[in-house]
Amino acid sequence: MSTDPLASPAISQVPPTSVEQSSGVVPNDYFHTGAGARYLRRAEGDIVTQTLRGNVSVLMGSGANIIVLSGDRGKFLVDAGISVSEAKVKSALNAISPTPVVYVVNTHWHWDHTDGNGWMHQSGATIIAHRNTLKHLSQATHVDDWNWTMPPVPAGARPTILVDDSTTFIFAGDTIDVEYNGLGHTDGDVWVYFEKADVLALGDTFWNGNYPFIDNQDGGNINGAIKWADKAIERTTDKTIVIPGHGPVGTRAQLIEFRDMLVTVRDNVAALKRQGKSLDEVIAAKPTAAFDEKWGRFVIDPAHFTRLVYAGL
Repeated sequence: MSTDPLASPAISQVPPTSVEQSSGVVPNDYFHTGAGARYLRRAEGDIVTQTLRGNVSVLMGSGANIIVLSGDRGKFLVDAGISVSEAKVKSALNAISPTPVVYVVNTHWHWDHTDGNGWMHQSGATIIAHRNTLKHLSQATHVDDWNWTMPPVPAGARPTILVDDSTTFIFAGDTIDVEYNGLGHTDGDVWVYFEKADVLALGDTFWNGNYPFIDNQDGGNINGAIKWADKAIERTTDKTIVIPGHGPVGTRAQLIEFRDMLVTVRDNVAALKRQGKSLDEVIAAKPTAAFDEKWGRFVIDPAHFTRLVYAGL
């Protein structure tokens, strides 16, 4: 992360609301060739609602997965999606029930999880997050991997209930644990566990069937990602529903598969790095080859994931 205006390679860039069509050279950045472009294109389609259990549902199609616990007096959400989907998300929420959104937990600071904060707060919701998420949302932050400088969000879109280690909420007949487990995919990740429903929402500390993004600049690293996966495995049973930040709703077995992939790739890259190989040489050695067919088909391709792992070691 770079917050020094003299060090940042660009001034804050307002995220677009669509992917511009151009016959010329396409900028190589998050919103033109990266994950943000994919999420904006997906947002042109419909929101898909998957009903789970214990009045918990998942909305898919607005950036990251949005988790919804619905009760008689309102809704408790995990992540806010992207603002371009506001009308579609509102419609999907109203189809679950007409009650308002009362709380929204941001699992971390990234745009695809927090861009909807503004309209949700204007509708009456209180935003909850780790204090490092508030820090990132309150200042311009350049991410090299995105080639983009995210601006600070408006004051109303920032979290006002801050989590340091853990906080518990009683809502809609369920006990909800919001927990911080140290550095992971960023420096401000939290998970949200719905005890009665036995549903664990992991944000981007779990990508189901896809290589994950790891924000090395903002406190994340491969070892932290593995630690988070280990802790989530310890917290769950074979009956727990495990919801990733991206990808389909999962199980503990799929979470273990994700953890094992992270460990193997980490070990492969670390061995090559100890041999003194450069980043280009490590990428050429294809340390992810055994997993690419399954895991390398979403927004993080094998070479990109190798770079992320290498940078974190």
